[in-house]
Parts: sequence; structure tokens; C-alpha cells
Amino acid sequence: MPPLSLMIKPVSSQCTMRCRYCFYADVAANRNQADKGKMSLETLENLVRRAMAYAEGYVSFVFQGGEPTLAGLEFYRELIRLEKKYGRSGLEIQNSIQTNGYRINDELLKFLVQENFLIGVSLDGTQELHDKLRLDVHGQGTYDEITKTLDRLVELKAKFNILTVVNGYVAKNGPECFKLLSKYGYLQFVPCIDPFDGESRDYSLNAVDYGKFLKDTFDLYYRCIKKGTPVSVRNFDNYIGILLGRQPENCGMCGRCGHYFLIEANGEVYPCDFYVLDEWCMGNINSSSFFRLEAMGKGESFRKLSYYVSPECKNCQWYNLCRGGCRRDREPFENGLPGLNKWCSSYKAMFEYSYSRMCEIARLIGGT
Repeated sequence: MPPLSLMIKPVSSQCTMRCRYCFYADVAANRNQADKGKMSLETLENLVRRAMAYAEGYVSFVFQGGEPTLAGLEFYRELIRLEKKYGRSGLEIQNSIQTNGYRINDELLKFLVQENFLIGVSLDGTQELHDKLRLDVHGQGTYDEITKTLDRLVELKAKFNILTVVNGYVAKNGPECFKLLSKYGYLQFVPCIDPFDGESRDYSLNAVDYGKFLKDTFDLYYRCIKKGTPVSVRNFDNYIGILLGRQPENCGMCGRCGHYFLIEANGEVYPCDFYVLDEWCMGNINSSSFFRLEAMGKGESFRKLSYYVSPECKNCQWYNLCRGGCRRDREPFENGLPGLNKWCSSYKAMFEYSYSRMCEIARLIGGT
């Protein structure tokens, strides 16, 4: 069997914050049961045991939310115990967690660092930009608390990166955001998703602004490399990797959905984080192995919907780099088929602007 990538929602949609653009709150609101509760230790054991039986090479456990630190220290201690119990020779285990970084218990934080978790922390650039949309349950900004967590991670010498949601406000301030965040070394810039209702909000991202953000941040990414002080930006790193003949590690940049399992807190299994909807429930890990879940065919049906490539994409000079993008960005479907990526013009503008410098970086890395 292949390596196994799992995304786990240990407390479902429960969260300590109320970010105005939260895509998972929108997902939860579009299913019969919004909150699937907290994952029991019995479900956790079934998940770990069945993951170890299925995977070859490595298994990746990624904990997200909601806010996954709400599962508590004992939950993650039990995870490590179960990984040691069911792990086998030759199987690499990777653990990571994506957190909002808001008021995390220091004992839990130290444990995650001690157990070598890769920790992703969400921070939307400057305090003004961040506090506009990333609010606590009382409607107050969270920047000060989250930067305290980042300072603590630096003290603990943790492995961590920054995830920034590029909403309409952030997109207009790309250079400021990059310069502020670059000190952390590892960045992810993720375009903001509008809710399933398709209605624009004040924070909605448009293609022109997103294209400018990509160009602005690539300029600084390139400049850092030339100065010998590189800053990792996930999407740019992947484009360079594609030029070097590598497969992108970001599933949304592969051009088609891959083998991937999302586990909700009650054990329900889905094929993608963006589609944890009733229609795409594949089964439950408490009653089905990953072998059986894969054989049921719903995951393959989901993946096949992403395989279609429009004639416009096939004939585009940038298709080998863009590959059509994430299926979620190709909504709404047209006649049952995914449409063009909503950021198509953004990517074209960025590639035209930066391609020669991407090739230069690839040659530098490749030694040619």
C-alpha cells in the first residue's frame, strides 16, 4: 500500500477563536451535524492501529480544527503511546499540528516540541490586518496572544511555520506581510475561500489583488535567495521543485486530488478537508479499515471529478506549472465538470512576471 496522509479533526469544529472567514465553520454549517464532538481515546486507538496496518513507508498524522489543541495534553500523550505500540520497523511516523496559537497551555506546547511535532501557527501579517478578521469569542483581536506563542516556540527551538490566509485586506499589503513574517523562516500563503453560498464578503479576495500579492511576495522571496538569506514560501518552493522534475508535496498543486483521508472527531472519514460534507462521508474508522474504506469507491469517485482538464488549460503555456490547481478553487462545476481555477488570471500574471527568475533559482539549486 502507499504512504498514508491523514488529516484529523480531534475536536471537530470547536474553536477558541471566531475568525470571520473560517472555511471550516462554513463546511460545518452545511452538514446535518455541525459539531462531531471530541475524539474518544477508543476512536484514536482504532485510527492509529488501522493506519499502521495500512501504510507503507510512512504515515503522516496532521491535526487540525477547529482548534486541535483543545483535545488536551492527555490526548496527545495517548497518541504517542499508541504510535509506539502499533508502529513497526521501516514505517516512518510524522506528526504535525495546525493551531491558531491562541493561549495554548505551555505544558502542551512543550510536549509537542519534545515529541518533534511540526507546528503550524496562523498569523495574518501585521497586527492591523490580523486583528481585523482573526477574533476571539468576544470579538477582540488575537495578535498579541499569538505572537507570544511564537516567541515561546522560538525559545523552545520548535519546528514551526506560519500560515497566512490571503484575504482581500492581506493581498493589498503583500510586502509588509512578507517583511514582518520572514523572520520566522517558513511561510505558507493560502488564498481565502468564499463560503459555499458564493456570496462575496468585505474580506473576499479578487484575482487582480491576488496576482499582485503573488508578484510582490515573489520579488522578496527571490531577493532573499540572492542575498543568501532564503525564506521558504511553500507555493514558490513547490514551483521550483516542479521545474526540477519533482512532484509537488502540496496536494492542491498536483492538478488532481490524491489518496488522502480526513478523519472527523467521531471517526467519520472523508476524502478532503474542504469537503467534510454528508454526501462525501466514506464510512467510519471505528467500523472499517482503510483497506475497506478505499475499496468502497467513494474516495475514487471524488478523485475522478478532479481529473478533467479543460481545453483552455491543456493549451496554456503554464499548465505544467499550474496543473489546474485545487479542485475547491474550480467550483462551481459546469455540466458536472470542474470549471477553470478562479485564480487562473492571478497565476498567469505571476508566471509571466517571475518565470525567468524561477528558472534561475532552479538552476542555482540544481547546480547547473
